[in-house]
Amino acid sequence: MTGTLINVVAIVVGSLIGIFFGAKLPETLKATVVNGMGLFTAAIGLQMFFETQESLVVLGALIIGALLGEWWRIEDGIAALGVWLEKRFTGNQAGTSSRFVRGFLAASLLYCTGPIAIMGSIQDGLNGDFQLLAVKSVLDGFISIAFASTLGIGVLFSILPVFVYQGGISLLAGTLSNVLSEAMMAEITATGGVILFGLALSSLLEIKKIRVGNFLPALLIAPIIVWALAFFGK
Repeated sequence: MTGTLINVVAIVVGSLIGIFFGAKLPETLKATVVNGMGLFTAAIGLQMFFETQESLVVLGALIIGALLGEWWRIEDGIAALGVWLEKRFTGNQAGTSSRFVRGFLAASLLYCTGPIAIMGSIQDGLNGDFQLLAVKSVLDGFISIAFASTLGIGVLFSILPVFVYQGGISLLAGTLSNVLSEAMMAEITATGGVILFGLALSSLLEIKKIRVGNFLPALLIAPIIVWALAFFGK
């Protein structure tokens, strides 16, 4: 759990720096920074997708994951949490379209979607090696500065899903390390890349509204499909 705590601290520090200096930046500059982060996130997502060994696995995971996500209303749940946090800590009630919720959603999905969050948490939980999460902490810290300067304090509260998500993986590290193969991690990475690309289009570049949070179950479905293909292909 040490690595997760370091990650949380990095996000908090980065967010506070961004919030403090962000108030002094003109709105046009903030919009340009968000667009830049959107382009960067889209590029990273595409890079991650190209690690796939079988693109149909990613497609299947996204379809099944979307069905489950819509059924479980994951995006609505995350957004509702953001609305509650905004009301509880700022007193505002702007709803799911507010800048606070937008920042909370975008940051939460970005920090939790990716191979470093998974593999780093597994290593941290197994033997206390938090090197990967330390690297992620540096990256997340700098990203938090950029995000918080434009999207506000909602970015800071992304530490809640990060702590639960990475902490949960660390606690289950022993089981996950024995289950996840290299092929599974490749498809998880590729699936996460598509989700990140969708996040860039929806929340950062605002090209098209996509309920990106509802695709999160795909990260679980991808390794299951890989296992099923290997098992029944014997």
